[in-house]
Amino acid sequence: MNNQTDVTEFIFLGFSNHPNLQSLFFLVFLVIYLTTLFGNTLIIMATRVSPALHIPMYYFLSNLSFLDICYSSTTIPGMLVNFFQEKKTISYEGCLSQIFFLVTCAGTEGVLLAAMAYDRYVAICHPLQYPVFMSVKVCVCLVSGSWLCGLVNSMTHTVLATTLTLCGPNQISHFLCDIPFLLKLSCSDTSLNEFMLHVASATIGLSPCLFTAVSYILIISAILRIPSVQGRSKAFSTCASHLTVVVIFFGTANFNYDRPNVGYNLDVDILVSVLFCVGTPMFNPIIYSLRSKEIKGVLRKLANECWFSSEIRG
Repeated sequence: MNNQTDVTEFIFLGFSNHPNLQSLFFLVFLVIYLTTLFGNTLIIMATRVSPALHIPMYYFLSNLSFLDICYSSTTIPGMLVNFFQEKKTISYEGCLSQIFFLVTCAGTEGVLLAAMAYDRYVAICHPLQYPVFMSVKVCVCLVSGSWLCGLVNSMTHTVLATTLTLCGPNQISHFLCDIPFLLKLSCSDTSLNEFMLHVASATIGLSPCLFTAVSYILIISAILRIPSVQGRSKAFSTCASHLTVVVIFFGTANFNYDRPNVGYNLDVDILVSVLFCVGTPMFNPIIYSLRSKEIKGVLRKLANECWFSSEIRG
């Protein structure tokens, strides 16, 4: 029997095994999405309006916040709509579009976090050369290079995905489209797609992670050589927020894509993906806001100005 078919849409099975909790899921993810938008928008505004934050570290942070807005907007709006649908579907073209933007954002964020680690390495290990090594031109090149890596990687996988011959059933045991899910539905040769996934895992995934790890080994060794406790504390505080974000991002990414399939459970799979795709963009601005005195000071100033303006109008 020929099982081949022209797939025009996919059916998401994620969250469908809890039909009585759809309204609760909608409220939870709506709050997460609004928190993500609000928090990251505040970070971008703070880095733009305050001259004290016009330095490379906060230039990278504002780009990370913009990236997190794009990242969460790739998946959550569609999820919110599907919570009210009995059959949670996405078109074939919509699935490919989601894959393109999802892979672009994930790849770009990994490389951008590595660039931010390099910034912290130069600031702590080579402070006298910092203005030269982290000039405006270098910062722009690092951010542009991060986006270019993400876009090239995503374009490669998306184009290869269009060559797959998909077979029924057209069901995806998840709440989003991703390359591995399409490979499971394919009845054509996927060896090239799988090879490129391994290449991307090594170049876009593992390489930035190792680069970041080596950078922080050098940073920590340099901090430990600082004679005063106050000096060590001040130096570490400048990179604590970024280190926390790095651990969360690469930790959840590794668990999301590289965990064994033994004892597979749909609910656990969904939870891990939620932490990686939805939780990370929300946590980043919260972590930086709580850890950075400069960010907290600017946000407090903006809040006071807004309150003062409302009092005058009132």
